This record gives sequence, C-alpha cells and structure tokens, in this order.
Amino acid sequence: MTNSTTRENEGDVVVRGRAGSLVQDISIGSHRMQADEPLEVGGTDAGPTPYGFILAGLGACTSMTLEMYARRKGWPLESVTVRLRHKKIYAEDCADCETKEGMIDRIEREIELTGVLNGEQKAKLMEIADKCPVHRTLSREISVKTHLRT
Repeated sequence: MTNSTTRENEGDVVVRGRAGSLVQDISIGSHRMQADEPLEVGGTDAGPTPYGFILAGLGACTSMTLEMYARRKGWPLESVTVRLRHKKIYAEDCADCETKEGMIDRIEREIELTGVLNGEQKAKLMEIADKCPVHRTLSREISVKTHLRT
C-alpha cells in the first residue's frame, strides 16, 4: 500500500470531501469537477449527484460506442442523444430480473439517433448500445474492494 503523499496515477479518480459538507471535489487525471446532493437532502446542489455521474458515464459510453460503430460502417449518423433516469423499483415489478424480492435499481435509457439511417441500421445501433463497455460493466456482477490508505 502507498502513503497519501504518493502522486496519483494518470486517470485515477480521486474524490475528496470535508466534514460538514456533502460537496465532493473530484479529480480524474487533469479534469476537475464536483459532486453534491440536492438541497432537499442536505446538499448545496453544487454539482451532480453520484448517481448522476453513473448515468453520465453510461450515456457518454453509449453515445461514443454508437458513433465509433457507425463511423466504422460508413453510416450517416449525425448525432446521438442519450437520456437516462435512475430509480428504485420493487423487484416483483420487474418481469425480466433475477431478483424477485426487495428493491432494485432501474436505469431507463432513451436513445435518439439523427441522420439518414434506415430501419435496419437503427435496429443494429440499438443492439450495439447494449454492448458499450459501461453498460456491460453495470449489467454484470461488480466487485468493489476497499482498503484503508495510510
């Protein structure tokens, strides 16, 4: 394990918070941003929520994956818009879920494709959307290992 004075690796995500505030300072390589919670749950709304960042990652990956696929195929895709929502639902209300009790997380993703695409191309792009790396990560078992850094 390294000590806290060790320089971060390029691309590492580092999140720093302070006592008394929900605002989190985030560094991803050379990029800086903040996360927070809305006023109604005790935050100051200084940035997106943690779930907002998860949705942004999925939306960005989806759009990038579709752009790269269309470019490789030479298809006339002009733009991709991805709208996402996260909510908790009862497992019993999800017909295609393995979990049948309690609450589960549901992400609803709506994709808008612009360009002169035929029905077959649009259908293939919708199929490819489920193959973006972040979608695959979120759809599989995830292992998070936590260590105390000294």
